[in-house]
Amino acid sequence: MAEVVSVNISEKKGVRKHPVPQIQLRLRHGIVGDAHAGDWHRQISLLAQESVDGMRAACPVELDAGVFAENINTRGLDLKSLPVGTHLAVGETEIEITQIGKQCHSDCAIKKAAGRCVMPTEGVFAVVVREGVVRPGDEITIKEREG
Repeated sequence: MAEVVSVNISEKKGVRKHPVPQIQLRLRHGIVGDAHAGDWHRQISLLAQESVDGMRAACPVELDAGVFAENINTRGLDLKSLPVGTHLAVGETEIEITQIGKQCHSDCAIKKAAGRCVMPTEGVFAVVVREGVVRPGDEITIKEREG
């Protein structure tokens, strides 16, 4: 079973996110209280915990949840292999994958310390399709395409 490991927000852009007990997803907005919220294609960022774990051996910096500025850490799902347009049920919500990876804007602290950052190649971005609350432990399933 794929699941949510951590949910993370930041009030400002350009800083690492911090874990919170739950996040509220809002249609055409993203995560309530997160600096990256807004009516655009990267409302939510996801990163597999397996990607973070893979960085631990090479990184002298502590890799806590949100260190790569990701909103949702997952386990048991190969996020980077999902095609754009995939819908995921995350707890009571639904999101749509809009982008795989991103261009790194200036060398972040993680890249400087570890030599690389996983978000540009393994991070996934999404928009909210169905509102609701997401918490650690919530199940994640791939929704079958209708029609």
